[in-house]
Amino acid sequence: MSNPSATFTPSNTRGYVLIHCCVVLFGFTPIMGRLITLNAVPLVWWRMLLAALVLLLVPATWRGIRQMPWRLIGICCLTGVVLAICWALFYLAIKLANASVGAICLGTSPLFVAAAGPVLTHRPYNRTDLLLAAAIIPGIALVVGGVPRGMGLGFVIGLFSAAILTVFSGLNKYLSNRTHPLSSTCLEMAAGALFLALLMALWPGVGDGFLIPDRHDLSLLIVFAVALTALPIALMLVALRDISVFAQQMAVNLEPVYAVILAVPILGEQQQLDLLFYLGVLVIVGAVMVEPLVQWLRRHPRGGHAVHLR
Repeated sequence: MSNPSATFTPSNTRGYVLIHCCVVLFGFTPIMGRLITLNAVPLVWWRMLLAALVLLLVPATWRGIRQMPWRLIGICCLTGVVLAICWALFYLAIKLANASVGAICLGTSPLFVAAAGPVLTHRPYNRTDLLLAAAIIPGIALVVGGVPRGMGLGFVIGLFSAAILTVFSGLNKYLSNRTHPLSSTCLEMAAGALFLALLMALWPGVGDGFLIPDRHDLSLLIVFAVALTALPIALMLVALRDISVFAQQMAVNLEPVYAVILAVPILGEQQQLDLLFYLGVLVIVGAVMVEPLVQWLRRHPRGGHAVHLR
């Protein structure tokens, strides 16, 4: 039974609910990286291009863009380029290793967020955030020990992707309270697609170029772009209005868990998982679940009656 004198504002709860909905959807993205036969850069280019086109069909997107100052438009475009690089490295890691290893690399993001996040958001370092981030390291080590060897290059590239994701998270936090979610997401997708198009034009060796996908890949790309890209990123921007970048990244640590669980029935990767993997998952999930509890305790008055979450 809850304390009748406790007062909860819905915004904080909404932020956590939305971010975990995003994580569930993002859990399917490493699976898509394996199911779609395109190389990493063309895959991300099609994903961002289709997502931008879909968002342009929404009138609210245009209204938000028209109201944006040029400075914010530029920051949105920069954010999109950072995201394009992050995704390209992420799916390259998946292609070189597998969906599980690529997804697990994202679990290291709180380490980079705890170290670089305060610099990006101009906030002081938080000792609790650093401790929670450090608690993830044993989980990552255990999980890595539970997957096959010979995937070192994919794992290293995945770590670079996780580091770049920190920059994206900081920029997204800055934009979350200054732009319309659909508008900023559309600009990010369009800028990222333009950047990758220029990359493929100037450096043909990065992928399949501008080849039209076959029917199988095209159908998956449409689902990828709409349900697993535009929708969760827009929801994430809304969630960031109510939660911190670190809280977001800690929740995103559940993505590897969802991805690897989904990889068992869809990709048949269960033979690659052993006890070390499951122990690592427990450590990661434990750290993720502790973060909202710590935030609640921070806001709980020592007197013990009213609780204000915001």
